[in-house]
Amino acid sequence: MRNERSDGRGDVPGGSLLVVPEDALIVVPIRNTVLFPGMILPLTIGREQSILAAQQAVKSDRPVGILLQRDAEVEQPGPQDLCRIGTVANILRYVTLPDNTHVVVCQGLQRFRVSGYLPGYPFPVARPERIDEPETTDSQIEARMIRVRERAIEVLQYLPQVSQELVGAVRSITQPGALADLVAGVSELKLLDRQLVLETVDLTQRLDVVLACLLGRLEVLRLSRELDERTKASIDQRQREYLLREQMKSIQKELGEGDAGNSVEIEALRKAIADAGMPEEVAAQASKELKRLERMTDASAEYSMVRAYLDWLIELPWREPVPDSIEIAEARRILDADHFGLVQVKKRIVEFLAVRKLNPGGHGPILCFVGPPGVGKTSLGQSIARALGRRFVRASLGGCHDEAEIRGHRRTYIGALPGNIIQAIRKAGSRGCVMMLDEIDKLGASFQGDPSAALLEVLDPEQNDSFRDNYLALPFDLSRMLFITTANVLDNIPGPLRDRMEIIQLPGYTQEEKLEIGRRYLVGRQMVQNGLQPGQLEFAPAALQTIIRDYTREAGVRSLEREIGAVCRRVAVDIAE
Repeated sequence: MRNERSDGRGDVPGGSLLVVPEDALIVVPIRNTVLFPGMILPLTIGREQSILAAQQAVKSDRPVGILLQRDAEVEQPGPQDLCRIGTVANILRYVTLPDNTHVVVCQGLQRFRVSGYLPGYPFPVARPERIDEPETTDSQIEARMIRVRERAIEVLQYLPQVSQELVGAVRSITQPGALADLVAGVSELKLLDRQLVLETVDLTQRLDVVLACLLGRLEVLRLSRELDERTKASIDQRQREYLLREQMKSIQKELGEGDAGNSVEIEALRKAIADAGMPEEVAAQASKELKRLERMTDASAEYSMVRAYLDWLIELPWREPVPDSIEIAEARRILDADHFGLVQVKKRIVEFLAVRKLNPGGHGPILCFVGPPGVGKTSLGQSIARALGRRFVRASLGGCHDEAEIRGHRRTYIGALPGNIIQAIRKAGSRGCVMMLDEIDKLGASFQGDPSAALLEVLDPEQNDSFRDNYLALPFDLSRMLFITTANVLDNIPGPLRDRMEIIQLPGYTQEEKLEIGRRYLVGRQMVQNGLQPGQLEFAPAALQTIIRDYTREAGVRSLEREIGAVCRRVAVDIAE
């Protein structure tokens, strides 16, 4: 500090001395603390009106009124911004620090209430009503004092850097008002709670307010200490595990059972598990398996099995998928660009997408496209995925006769793997993809189980949020997936499975539709596949009509595309020669 005088007040900058009536009180607004009677408190002031008020009080050797500001964000508080009850205080010292910060050391004297303000001053000047401290004491007040004193000592024991002199002062004070004020000032209560204590004049009510605040503060301090102890215990446990792990590595190295590469691999797996966003149950299982892996050697037969299992857990997409971005006009454009005709089918798909846009969290129907080969069932699923902005993945169920192909094999079997559903999700890299289950009508039951029964859980929105693959043995949420199935014949689909799906029939194409499909899509695609440039080959409409009528007999257009491809290859030979 600097500029201190021998009288203890310090050096107050010069300036004119204003005339303030004797019965008025110069007010210094403060924002972040409350001064109680009997307390000595240093206050930092920085606003011009507060500095002028403090300087005026020091020069005229008058007390000041310390009032809490209601809103700390207000830079130039007016009478409406200040609390009505504050503390009359003497300024014991005024100090200007080297960084031009002004500090006043104040001693609280007694409470006062503001009855009004005098205009015409550059700082607040109030008309005060002094509030005398009641002196009555009875058994009710004494009982409250005992409880306040006990709780206050408990709170002080939790606080850092609390002197024994302060605890002794709390024990020795006999005046109820002074006890309440001291405890409220030193117990680190909330700012508004301290102001409430200051504004409570009645001793019984004031002690009750202080006691309630102490109980709340005590609960917070206890919880904080419990959290600190838990955190310390967790850190100690991690340090212990680290030391044991290092010792184990040293022992393994001496025995020739471990190497640095294995340690690097374990640490990489541990980091990958932490970054995978796994649910709590999955993360716990992964950590358990990783600890097993740490105790094994690379040559162990079980090492590769545990490592493969961890790789599956790490590579599966556990995080919440990105919400759909559905634009109905764009969906119509995609469907029209990818498919010719199929008006009713496109209309139903647009309705399906519109419902998903309006109700993203709802359980929509499982669409099942039924129709002969080559009518565009699979490509319709791809178009839906494009319209939703999702990834598309296909799982073929044709000839599937083992339940394990859906649910996976248990890890006790050699060469065990997850089922087709989990494998497809891993390939897609998202649990919000569009999955097409192709040829669902060609499922077959055997002594190894019925895969259609396993599909019931996969396709049921009430169950598939916790689908359990036998290999993972952990719940996996399929509820954000969009499942689409295809079939050639409806009658071959089991009844319970058919009831979970909405059937959309795709009829065969007419000759006119085949002609347009061939002209718009197939010719260009086959020319690109066979290396032909535009202008090197043209198909006249009559030629396409002849191919359709005389060389193909089908509901779809696969044979038509093959015949167009044959013509393209013949032309490619001529050009190449």
